[in-house]
Amino acid sequence: MKVIVPMAGRGSRLRPHTLTVPKPLVPVGGKPIVHRLVEDIASVCEDKIEEIGFIIGDFGAEVEKELIAVAEKLGAKGKIFYQTEPLGTAHAVLCAKEMLDGKVTVAFADTLFKANFKIDQNDEGILWVKQIEDPSAFGVVKMNDAGEIIDFVEKPQTFVSDLAMIGIYYFRDGAALRSELEYLIDNNVIKGGEYQLPDALRRLTEKGTKFKPGKVDEWLDCGNKEVTVHTNQKVLDFDQEKGALVQHASAKVENSLVIQPCFIGEGVVIENSIVGPHVSLGKGTKVVNSLVANTIVQEDTLLKDAVLSDSMIGSKAKFEGRKKDISLGDFSTIKE
Repeated sequence: MKVIVPMAGRGSRLRPHTLTVPKPLVPVGGKPIVHRLVEDIASVCEDKIEEIGFIIGDFGAEVEKELIAVAEKLGAKGKIFYQTEPLGTAHAVLCAKEMLDGKVTVAFADTLFKANFKIDQNDEGILWVKQIEDPSAFGVVKMNDAGEIIDFVEKPQTFVSDLAMIGIYYFRDGAALRSELEYLIDNNVIKGGEYQLPDALRRLTEKGTKFKPGKVDEWLDCGNKEVTVHTNQKVLDFDQEKGALVQHASAKVENSLVIQPCFIGEGVVIENSIVGPHVSLGKGTKVVNSLVANTIVQEDTLLKDAVLSDSMIGSKAKFEGRKKDISLGDFSTIKE
């Protein structure tokens, strides 16, 4: 199995946290979003993931090195591809053209999920979907009586289906997908100034490829600060269910209470504080004389005399004060 992860966007809705790091590398529950995404995909795959291709913009050598490390931690070979112009989802996937053969999963790196289904060896294609109350703001799939997907409708104003596509797709024949993506580019099939992946999916369906829905139990967004904090909460709950919560052996907790679920990273120091529930503290962060709940704090940050909840704090930041809800970027300081 190969996995292709388009992630060339900078994630402007998650600023200031994406000013210094691409959104898929922002940590939730102590791991980068993209790391958790590929773990989620591995959980529904029978086949071993052999290669992971990351389609990025000009993010720099350090980011590329970190992405390769993510792949290696999952026992896969990492590859880097570039999308230098925002020409749409179909164009993005085709940037990893050399990986489009055999079994391929395409996963856009702005969502996480929880699912119980498995990819069957006989499946020609699977689209991850979530049943939602209001489908008018999403791309949805249209089904036939046999439970097969026969069409893809973007933001339907009249009811077509309540199964929204979440941006993850499996193809047993990656070469067939490559052929349809190339057709869109060669024939300039553009909508809204971009080449759209659903147009390639529709052509595959018309030629007989049978796609079925893979229904997910949870669909977790990481588009802005509020939903990313909520996603952190949910993944910590999932980790607690699996017995996978982490408090690193080097962390020091003195005269303090940690209310689970939490992630407490390497070298974290907590003094005279109450931390949790649903708090992630990155490597080297220090919390002193503070109350912190439902918050993501990245690496090497200081929280002192703080009362903080529903918040997101970057790396190498300093915060002293009482805020119920704050979004503070890397290298920033607030004292009240």
